[in-house]
Parts: sequence; C-alpha cells; structure tokens
Amino acid sequence: LQELQSSGRGRLLLEHAAPFSAFLTDSFGRQHNYLRISLTEKCNLRCQYCMPEEGVKLTPKSELLTAQEIITLARLFVNEGVEKIRLTGGEPLIRPDVVDIVGQLYKLEGLKTIAVTTNGINLARLLPRLKEAGLNAINISLDTLVPAKFEFIVRRKGFHKVMEGIHKATELGYHPVKVNCVVMRGFNEDELLDFVDFTKDLPLDVRFIEYMPFDGNKWNFKKMVSYKEMLDTIKQRWPELERLPCETSSTAKSYKVPHFRGQISFITSMSEHFCGSCNRLRITADGSLKVCLFGNSEVSLRDHLRSGASEEELVQIIGAAVGRKKKQHAGMFNISRMKNRPMILI
Repeated sequence: LQELQSSGRGRLLLEHAAPFSAFLTDSFGRQHNYLRISLTEKCNLRCQYCMPEEGVKLTPKSELLTAQEIITLARLFVNEGVEKIRLTGGEPLIRPDVVDIVGQLYKLEGLKTIAVTTNGINLARLLPRLKEAGLNAINISLDTLVPAKFEFIVRRKGFHKVMEGIHKATELGYHPVKVNCVVMRGFNEDELLDFVDFTKDLPLDVRFIEYMPFDGNKWNFKKMVSYKEMLDTIKQRWPELERLPCETSSTAKSYKVPHFRGQISFITSMSEHFCGSCNRLRITADGSLKVCLFGNSEVSLRDHLRSGASEEELVQIIGAAVGRKKKQHAGMFNISRMKNRPMILI
C-alpha cells in the first residue's frame, strides 16, 4: 500500500477508490471499460482506405484466437470492469461461429453491451440470430449512397445487401443504427448532404469519420476533410442544425436536424483528438493487445495464454501494457510515417 501511495498512478487509484480495476486504469487516470475484439483478419470487401491494394498477408488460422480463447480473455476483462465489448474484424460476420461467440459473451456477468461493427454484407441474413443471441448495438460501414461508387471504393459488389442490412436493423428495433462513413476528398465529400438526408426518416446515427493514415492506404493530408469543413457544408443547407449533449468518453460530436428521426456525428480523430477521455482497448484477431489504435506497441496475450499463464499473470501483463499507454497519439503527420498494422489487421 505504501508503494502504491508513493507513485502518482497509485495515489490516483487510491483517491478514486471506486471498485474500478487498477489494472485497466492507466497512469493518466483513464479507466478502460470498453474492449474491441477482432474476430478475423479476413474481409469480403477490399476498401481502399482500409486494405492495401495488393491485399495483406493473412495470419495462419492456427495463430488466430479460437472462440474459447476469445471468451477466456473477454471474461478476464469483464471481471476487471469492462462493460462494453465490440466485435470487429476484418469483417466479423464472416466468422462462422460469430453467433455462438455473441451467445457466450451474453452470459458474462457485468457485460452491459455487445456491439458489432460490420460492412453489412451478411447482416440482413444473420441479424435475427445475432439479436436472439444477445447482440445489442450495430455499426455499419457505408461510405457512399451511390451503388456504382460503392463498387469503386470497396472493389466489390454488394451495395443493396448493405442497404437491406440497415433497414433490417431498424426493423428489428436497433436504435440508433450507427452508420460509419469515412469522408475522403475526391471520393465522397460531395455526398455529405445526402447522408444527412438519410437520417430524415430512419433512426440512424450517421457518423462522419475523418480519413486516417494507416499502413498501405496511401494517406495524404489533401484527402482528409476536417470536421469543421464538413460542419460548414452541412450548416449551409441546415443552419438550424443543433448540437446534442454527449458522454465524456464519447469519440463523436453529435448533431441533429430538428424533426429528423436520426442524427449525425463527427469522429475527429485527426483534427481534434479525444485521447484524454479514451476508454478503449483492442485485441487483434491474432491475440495482441493494442492500447492505442495508432500506437504500434503490442503485447501478445495469445502467446501467454497458450504457454499456460494463469489468470493472475494475464491480468498483470494486461495491467502493465495499460500502464504504458501514452497520453495521446503522435498526431496525423507522425502517424502517417509510423509503421503500424494496416487497419484490416487491427
């Protein structure tokens, strides 16, 4: 205890002696109660900003986490205070045991939200079973409302399946259905108003995401449309746009056109980072813990799990990684030069 009191982090933990886990609290007092788990590196699309054109070298299946390992790690994190788990990929809905994984997560006591981020291609078909298994939040990626442009951006067909998935989610009572739109100059910034219009009659939250630098996505500053620029464009058409209140750990700045059923949000990772309130951790499909999306430091929980580490040891290893988390990411220019995994592998 004396040792704890003498260190800055320890003092902070003792002062905020709420029952939140010391292991998931970093040296800046951020409590990490949100875990993102990638279920696969594979995807049935080839989006330009996510995957390098030549594709990526996939990890051999034996090196990816099994369903059992995913549940074991999830249970550890939930025991330490994680309340929300989001399943990501690659494309999580191409993993054959995804419904089963959701069902297993649903049994974890203390877990309040099970979410998925999907490209929507398989959503309409799987959603009834996912909902029954306990899935309670959905984010669907969609960067254009023009079918031909969709094929160009994702290098595959499937626009109508995604739209079907969005409508299916609203029919099944998901509220709001979040739609993630990465805004890129020269691609889709001319569709901002159409996306806002999309929220008129549907309970959607269309989230405009600033284009971010990742390995192999040929990021350049000119392609990034900043939140302020997007907001200006939208306000010219809807000057009555109103700002909505949001939770402190939210990554999104939300707005609404009065009388529209849905809302819009901006995720400003580049122009106005929200590192100070970051509450999320990530586990990649091959079992590495990343404490920051844009940081390239990782620790393999898979290797420790497979070499027979006890739960206590795993928690210590996780705690040490969280303790090393930096105050903020390196900024967009530095990130664009840093070696990191391509987005698809995170």
